[in-house]
Amino acid sequence: MRVLIAEDDPPSRLIHQMTVEKCGYECLVAKDGEEAWEIFHNSEVDVVLSNWMMPNVDGLELCRRVRGEKRDAYTYFILLSARGEREHVLTGVDAGADDYLTKPLDVEELKVRLISASRVTSLHRQLAEKTAVLEQLNRRLERSNHRLFEQARTDPLTGLGNRLLLQEDLETIRGRVERYGHEYSAALCDIDFFKRYNDFYGHLAGDEVLMKVADAVKGHLRSGDAAYRYGGEEFLIVLPEQSPASASVVADRVRRAVENLGIPHEAKTPPGVLTVSAGVAVLTPHKEAEVVAPLKNVDAALYRAKRAGRNRTVAYDPPVED
Repeated sequence: MRVLIAEDDPPSRLIHQMTVEKCGYECLVAKDGEEAWEIFHNSEVDVVLSNWMMPNVDGLELCRRVRGEKRDAYTYFILLSARGEREHVLTGVDAGADDYLTKPLDVEELKVRLISASRVTSLHRQLAEKTAVLEQLNRRLERSNHRLFEQARTDPLTGLGNRLLLQEDLETIRGRVERYGHEYSAALCDIDFFKRYNDFYGHLAGDEVLMKVADAVKGHLRSGDAAYRYGGEEFLIVLPEQSPASASVVADRVRRAVENLGIPHEAKTPPGVLTVSAGVAVLTPHKEAEVVAPLKNVDAALYRAKRAGRNRTVAYDPPVED
């Protein structure tokens, strides 16, 4: 334990120092409150033993400064004074002092108070260590929870968002559309004849294709766009503040990027390379909880692309009302 003595009277300062060192504690000595504050500010101190009446910075002011200093470890503060009136003692305690001794100082009483100070500071150190361990565990738990949160909303194969994340994002989009009138478009891309590819080349090859198509999707996202693995071989792109026309441009870039990969697909008729079809429409968030409700028109546009021969992008054309 390290004890800082602040005493302007040289004989008293020497007696206090000898007593502290005789008790086996390390001792730092200051001739007044100003010097004591300088030492405290630049050193690790467990206990301050300070005279009350000192020039410049007195013991009371020194105590207030010590209490105002933010430190991990607690500093035990003992005030010394020739005055022992109750009001005087209470003033010191209100300033933050832990203990109070009257002058002339009883050496044995000082020893007892230092033992108490040692126990208190030791308990505070243990508490601080346990608190630090708990804080570290909490940080680890927060990081772990964050990872679990992200994993629960990420497709493990492609790294895109999954249906759970899409469900949550659609709720957010619905609120923005209702409140601010924002416009969203969506593009749904589907790998052509994927079942045939899987049956012919095997599921491992099919998984590699899914990852490559997902990378093609990621490569054409702007800041603010979002992509999800919507189904087995379906990928959804949500495009904020874009019309179906501009969204069709993005979807067609993805379509061409997949085609340009040149992945052989011998199982389709006629044989060729792997391609995707895409349907585009305005995203209309629906109050229903089902994900499919706001994507009805996007799905209809994709169906038209499939019916029209695949490997193409089709925008939803709403029926004309009579």
